[in-house]
This record gives sequence, C-alpha cells and structure tokens, in this order.
Amino acid sequence: MMSRMSSCMPDRSVLSHPRDRLQRGKRAIRHMRASLATAMLLCPLAFAEPAAAQPKVNLEQAFADSLTALPKEELAVSGGFYVPAYSSVAMSQGKLRVDFSVTLSVHNASETQALVVRRIAYFDTAGKQVESYLKAPVAVKPLATVSIFIPTDDVRGGTGANFIVDWAATGEIAEPVVEALMVGGVANAHYAFISQGRPTRTAGKK
Repeated sequence: MMSRMSSCMPDRSVLSHPRDRLQRGKRAIRHMRASLATAMLLCPLAFAEPAAAQPKVNLEQAFADSLTALPKEELAVSGGFYVPAYSSVAMSQGKLRVDFSVTLSVHNASETQALVVRRIAYFDTAGKQVESYLKAPVAVKPLATVSIFIPTDDVRGGTGANFIVDWAATGEIAEPVVEALMVGGVANAHYAFISQGRPTRTAGKK
C-alpha cells in the first residue's frame, strides 16, 4: 500500500523548486525582450524602401535667366561634344568604390551670338542612355551657362559615364566650352577634378 502510494507521489528530486522556475521565467522574458529589440533594429534595414529617384531637372526653368528666344535664322553651323564623366571611381586596387557628384556645364563662349543647345544626353558605362535633359532645343545667351547636376547617390552612370552635347548657331561663333566637374570623397579625403569635353569630329584617313 505504501509502495503504491509512493509511486503516485511526485518525485521531489525531479520537480524544480518554485524559485528556480521563477528565475527561468525571468531569464526567458529578458531573452524575449533582447530578441525583440534586435528585431526592431534590423527591421528598418530589412524592409526599408529603396531611395526615391532623383527628380528630373527642368533646365528651362532652372536656367531661365541664361536663356533667350531661339533665333529665327537658319542654323548654319553645328557641332557636338563627348564629355567623359566619372560617377564612380575604383580605388585601392579596385577594392574600394568612391562615388562622385557630377556637374556638367555648357558655356557659350561667344560675346555676341546665342548658342543653340540641341541635345544633352547622359549615358552609362555600357553606352545605354540614362537621361535626356532637353525636350526641345534652347538658346543660351552670349557668355551665359547652363548646367546639369547629378548627385552623389545617383550611380547609374558608373565608372564610364559620359554626356553627348549637340549645339548649333546661325553663323560663325566661338566654340562652346563644355566640361564636367566631379566632387566626392572617402573618409577624410576629398577630391575634385574636371573632365573637358571633346569635339565629336570624324576621324579617318585624309
């Protein structure tokens, strides 16, 4: 009888003390709180939406003071520029990539005539057009300038980015000055350099 009753009684050596169960409960709560805090820190990184695309520049509005009416005369002279740009540059034996902002400037070097800009297009390393900045030709006043700015976080152009700028005029005119200014940095080092536009002339045997 006693042995049967003792077999039904709980083994006190197996059951934990209420104080031990309380301590384990407290540790479990602390662990859950720590896990929740970690999840709250990681969630913004895991679910953050990609940065919004940069708003497209309306050159006609941004540089209204630099522009004038298109000439009514025939555009007898024309030309173009290829402008190398470096949205990103590889450094440290190619292990580090540094991104740069890019400012393309088109200067009318003539003191007397308007410069008609027919096209400003931006291309990436693979030669794919990224943006076109003119819906229609614009006329730049004598000695005036228009610019296109590409922020540092817009890396669509890559290491071989470039611009094509097409221009025209009613007659003999000082050749425009077209260049790109890159500005950027890494850690405490800052860099700025200029890339000159190259006239798109046909090369071949004479």
